[in-house]
Amino acid sequence: MIMRWPFSQSKLVGTIAIGMRPVSGPWGGSSVFVSQFETFLGRRAYAVRYDLKKPTDVIVIIDPRDDLQGKAFGMGEIIAYKKAHPAVKIMHRINECDQRKGTAFMDKLLAEANQQADFTVFISEWLCKYHADKWFDVSRPHAVVYNGADPAVFNPVGHRAWNGMEPFRIETHHWSDNPMKGFDVYQEVDGLLADGKLPGVELWVIGRWPADIRWKAARTFPPAHGHDLACLIRQCHVCLTASRWEPCGMHHVEAAQCGLPLIYHEDGGGIVEAGKRYGVGYKEDVSHAILECQRRYVELRRNLLCQLPSGDRMCMEYADIVQQLLS
Repeated sequence: MIMRWPFSQSKLVGTIAIGMRPVSGPWGGSSVFVSQFETFLGRRAYAVRYDLKKPTDVIVIIDPRDDLQGKAFGMGEIIAYKKAHPAVKIMHRINECDQRKGTAFMDKLLAEANQQADFTVFISEWLCKYHADKWFDVSRPHAVVYNGADPAVFNPVGHRAWNGMEPFRIETHHWSDNPMKGFDVYQEVDGLLADGKLPGVELWVIGRWPADIRWKAARTFPPAHGHDLACLIRQCHVCLTASRWEPCGMHHVEAAQCGLPLIYHEDGGGIVEAGKRYGVGYKEDVSHAILECQRRYVELRRNLLCQLPSGDRMCMEYADIVQQLLS
């Protein structure tokens, strides 16, 4: 399948084959990235394919797993194509690691897939260092490109800053119910609210959570995405994340682009890189971080609005790498 754009074939800059199709509805960051990147490339006169049936100039490896939802083609097909067409360039976007979910196969799978890559992109400095400590040779061509969300959807326009009078609304949203997303901390905050230990504070939990959780005080919402999710986020004042060893993630990026400063776990992996710019970190005492964020809210929000993450900026950096490969 090829995505067609309003350019004649003779005017196309190149053809890009992406190994994963976008998945509709609430899903992970890979699908969000592919959807944004496809649109951006089309505007820059590239053709985007989700197969290797016809000539292509650049192949983008999104995830080497064969059982992934949305998988368009796998490593076997990529290796065969490269053998038949040695001039093809391969860009590998790395957004995973074993430490994130307590697995024991992902690092090895990524290292094996990366042997085919001409250029590697890591989604955070933390993830680059993680894999460099294990297997990646940093003398090879690579870059770090932090995640961004679609600014047409996730933006601060219409977000009402906390005025110090209304409840201080904290939101967290995850499409995954994996415990590593930080549900122990969200439950802790929920308990503090139920016991009256954080007066004037609300917690909104959006998405999925482990089945054994019984919320006491939190306001809960089913999984949402796109404009529906952005609308919910913009009704809150700060994003709480307790995700551990996250390569980067999208939840805190979406919240930041809607105008919400960050309360983040200091073991948050790539999230810490954003948190240090416009957030408050914690390790043991999340309640202290919440109160600190309240105290510094005006400063943190001002810092955030001066350096919002951006899906446009992210896509531009990836497209520049593609252009570099083709040149």
